[in-house]
Amino acid sequence: MLAYTYIKHGTFQMMEKPVPEIKDPRDAVVRVTLGSICTSDLHIKHGSVPRAVPGITVGHEMVGIVERVGEKVTSVKPGDRVTVNVETFCGECFFCRHGYVNNCEDEQGGWALGCRIDGGQAEYVRVPYADQGLNRIPEGVSDEQALFVGDILATGFWAARISEISSDDTVLIIGAGPTGICTLLCTMLKHPQRIVVCEKSEERIRFVHEHYPEVIVVRPEECVEQIRKLSSHGGADVVIEVAGAEDTFRLAWECARPNAIVTIVALYDRPQQLPLPDMYGKNLTFKTGGVDGCDCAEILRLIAEGKIDTTPLITHRFPLDKIEEAYRIFENRQDGVIKVAITEKTM
Repeated sequence: MLAYTYIKHGTFQMMEKPVPEIKDPRDAVVRVTLGSICTSDLHIKHGSVPRAVPGITVGHEMVGIVERVGEKVTSVKPGDRVTVNVETFCGECFFCRHGYVNNCEDEQGGWALGCRIDGGQAEYVRVPYADQGLNRIPEGVSDEQALFVGDILATGFWAARISEISSDDTVLIIGAGPTGICTLLCTMLKHPQRIVVCEKSEERIRFVHEHYPEVIVVRPEECVEQIRKLSSHGGADVVIEVAGAEDTFRLAWECARPNAIVTIVALYDRPQQLPLPDMYGKNLTFKTGGVDGCDCAEILRLIAEGKIDTTPLITHRFPLDKIEEAYRIFENRQDGVIKVAITEKTM
């Protein structure tokens, strides 16, 4: 089968690999019908994910059809259309029982697919702990509607959930990339008093204005001043940092009012400073870490009910055998790209 593979720092390459087999009775093998490219894939390519293993098939955003299951798999069967969770988790350890599935104690726990084990930018993928990592797609929900459930939409849902958003809040979301938009959609489900998005890209600003006209958009250079004007207590009640740019960590806490919650979703390329003398007296609560993607069934229900729609994010479509062109456009942010859908191969 075709499999897009991490060769070395700076190099991905299409290769022929064997179709994966069941290795554990809790595994499933899924035929990938639709995938995508994530910014985290670019982090692997550029060396920002040291635990990524050269030789693995990349990709962790995908949906597909179950081909085979191990004898201990009970929640899905061959022929089921499914989403694939970005995280591998056993469902039984201390962290899984408490909903912290990103910290699963299994040796393959956390972000494994497309990082430490073969992922889904391929024709087939093996999913460990399939009862936890796969969710059946409801009838009437398309592959494109479900594509982002297992990763960026789960991230946005998790970020909104842990941010303790109330109806009186002014919420600032820093970054209107794909994960930022998913976070925006999930924040809207909380019905805060006001949502402000900070973004510098003119194309992404236009996207927010077009699709979410009720949302206020500000640019980074005016963000601190504007958020203080828009809020009642000197800053946002909740700040969700999704951008991961050079100055956005500092911007996040500067825009927060005293005793606010600052949720860090972004994956940074380098360490960030926590200048405690400058922050003294703000009494902020920081929430950080990888997504706990245990809400996928709930997200699929909301999609089926028409309450979440991420299909406008898909601006480009390429077959698997043209994935290098898809990466070129996505990595260089060309042609107004937001997200790319990778369909099954054409050759």
